[in-house]
This record gives sequence, structure tokens and C-alpha cells, in this order.
Amino acid sequence: MSSTLYTSPTLDGFRMPAEHEPQDQVWMAWPTREDNWREKGKHAQAEFVAVATAIAQSTKVTFIVDDKHYEQARLALHDQIRVIKIPSDDCWMRDIGATYVINDLGERRANSWQFNAWGGELDGLYDSWEQDNAVAEKMAAVTDDYVYQVPLILEGGSIHVDGEGTLFTTEECLLHPSRNPHLSKKEIEDLLKAYLSVEKIVWLKNGLYNDETNGHVDNIMHVVRPGVVALTDCEDPSDPQYAISKAALKVLSETVDAKGRTLDIIKLPLPGPLFVSEDEAKNLLDSDSMNRQAGERLAASYANFLITNHSVIFPTFGEKTDDHAKDTLQKAFPNHNLIGVYARNILLGGGNIHCITQQVPMKRSIKEF
Repeated sequence: MSSTLYTSPTLDGFRMPAEHEPQDQVWMAWPTREDNWREKGKHAQAEFVAVATAIAQSTKVTFIVDDKHYEQARLALHDQIRVIKIPSDDCWMRDIGATYVINDLGERRANSWQFNAWGGELDGLYDSWEQDNAVAEKMAAVTDDYVYQVPLILEGGSIHVDGEGTLFTTEECLLHPSRNPHLSKKEIEDLLKAYLSVEKIVWLKNGLYNDETNGHVDNIMHVVRPGVVALTDCEDPSDPQYAISKAALKVLSETVDAKGRTLDIIKLPLPGPLFVSEDEAKNLLDSDSMNRQAGERLAASYANFLITNHSVIFPTFGEKTDDHAKDTLQKAFPNHNLIGVYARNILLGGGNIHCITQQVPMKRSIKEF
């Protein structure tokens, strides 16, 4: 299918469902980019497989991969995981994949945002992103959904929605000069409202410290369910994350959502701080944009988890804070199967579990649930 539509989801009665709503499948992409993934991606690939295996306990998984690496991916992944040939420039499916919208009649459509590798010529992370920018439409063709071509440069990790009219984002990312400098804040809000059918937009000032995506919201906070959010907290006043987290806490504490609710805020611990080791900075192809240096601060966060049907897949780092994060998330999701996946090598590439996944919602009506 994948025919282009020239209206908007809001005009057509569609909205972006929250992550906690029923999902048909989750999409991922195979990591091979050698200027981002050391030793030809073998360490990251093992963790991508572990994430996919965890997701597959409750949701179907589809991987995209180029021709050259198809057999490698197919052999590494369980038979129940679908692997299809679609090329991409890297593997951040949250940011390059389609963002789906649904209506109450059980229909589904897809938004294809414009993608420029997190900053284009100003501060993008690689020089060519044509394959990434084509993924969303190809994805929608596979899932058999009509497509809206959105006139906005945006990555899926830069937004969170509660499914009831509220969207969360950061000024650091959406108002960054490398995204849509020709648009005002109001014009960006109007496009988000038109293509996601949200009514209220909550703007945090910044994302996580040293996040090379220009502060994606999904690396500092997550929507647990309507009226409840999880936020990365920091209790060390000497840490640069401290002021960022406290400012975010203030915004979230003082806002109300689209339904007029004050937010219940669950505080997640900050792992580390973690830094790139000498070994982790080796065996990478030289890159001007993704220059991985030993001693560089990593943007590590437990908020970068995925909710998928009856499971929550969250990153662990081999840190003492892992258990605290697990306990906190289990209390937040008492009816979900909580699965921790060691994800330091995913983190080394610039993101984590939420960043490498993109859910496809169910086509049937949410009124059935």
C-alpha cells in the first residue's frame, strides 16, 4: 500500500497511541556502521539480539538489514524474528522509522518525518542519510499502511505522548538550529498537533547531559501511563546533570496534562556517571562527526526503556544503580514482565533500547481493551 496522503491525521480522525497501548510488532535495524560500532559491530549486535529476544517474549519483532549483512543477521537472530532487506545508514529505528497513528475504527496510518542525521550539515552525525530518510515509507509499505509525509525534520526519540492528548519534548532538540530554523515554536507545535492529534505540549528545556542527539526527550524521561511519567534524577549537585534534572522536575511538577491532571513523577536513578574506556574507543573507523574519545561522558539513562504489550525492556550497565532502577520500574509497572538487558555497547553508539526500537500499534480498535 504505502500511498501518500495529503491531509493530516488530526483532520482524518487519527492520533498517535501511547507506547503502553497494544502493539502489533516492534521494528529494529541491524548495527553495522563501523565509525559508530567498534569491531564491525559485533559487540552491539550481541546486545541488539538480546533486546530483540526479550521483546519477542510478548511482541513480534521485524529487523531490517542491507543485502551485505542479511545472512549475518539471519543467522544471529531466532527463527521467530522476521528479517527483511531494507538498507539504512545506521540502526536507530526510533528516529528513522515511521511513527504510527490510529483511529477508533481500528484503522492505522503512518507518519514519515524528515530525517537529517540529527543535525544535517550543521552538526549531523554523518554526511549521507538518504537511506535512513527512506526507511519510514518502506516500513509503511511492509505494514500495509497509508503514509503522511510530514513537512518537519524530527526524530521519533524527540517526542513522547500519553495517548490522551499530551506530548512531551525538549526545547534543546526541537528548537535547535539544526532541525527547523525556519519554523517558530508555535509553528512546530501546530505541526505536532496536526500530525499526532495532541492538544498539550510540555516543553522540557534540556535532555540528558552530553546527549549527541541534541537532547532527545526519550533519554531523560518516559511516559509510564497517562498522568504518570518517569524522570532521570540526579542527587549530586556537582554533576552537570543535576541542574538539568531539577529543571525538568520543576516543569513536570508545575504542569497539567491535556486532561488537566497534575503529573505523578517517578524518579529513576542516574547510572554512573559512565565514560568511554580506552578499549571502547579503539577499532572504529575515523569519523569527523562521531569521534569517540576515551574519557568522554556517556549519556546513560534507565529512562531509555521500551514498553511493549505486557513487557518492559530496560537497559542495565553492570552498575550498583541497576537494582534500584529495576525495583523502581517494577513498582511503576506492577502488571508487566520487567526484563533487564545489558546494553553498554548500545550506549556507546549514542542511545539505548528505546532508541533502537519502533513499535507498530495494533490496527484493531482500542475500545476492545
